[in-house]
Amino acid sequence: MNERSRSKLYPVRDAAKILGVSYPTLKQWIYKHRIKTVKTQGGHHRIPENEIDRLLPSTPRNVPFPERRQDFRKISGRNQLTGRIVDVKIEGLLAQVTLSIAGQRLTSIITADAAREMRLKTGQIASALIKSTEVMVMRK
Repeated sequence: MNERSRSKLYPVRDAAKILGVSYPTLKQWIYKHRIKTVKTQGGHHRIPENEIDRLLPSTPRNVPFPERRQDFRKISGRNQLTGRIVDVKIEGLLAQVTLSIAGQRLTSIITADAAREMRLKTGQIASALIKSTEVMVMRK
């Protein structure tokens, strides 16, 4: 079994939401072979998770330090990782928020109230603030 077949597959509409592009734009990318897809038996396109990761914006590492600091919040914690929200599950008092950061997944458990208050949704840019053993999510 190759890596693509093990990767989670997303319907085109869901992948467009995660990438922050319109459904017609993503369909054009498919037709122009700018993004790889897997076809279902019914002929529908599915986007592998690793293709979505490839297209998610990553923070350039060659940006001068003062410019990188502009994106940081006025908070003492410096272990901040910025990525795109790929999944939000709210159940009861807790919410599970998963960010894609440079091709890696980071999941945080926060209160459902906090997730609702920040209006966290799939496809948004957010930062994870890592302090000791806790990970907090900040919406950009």
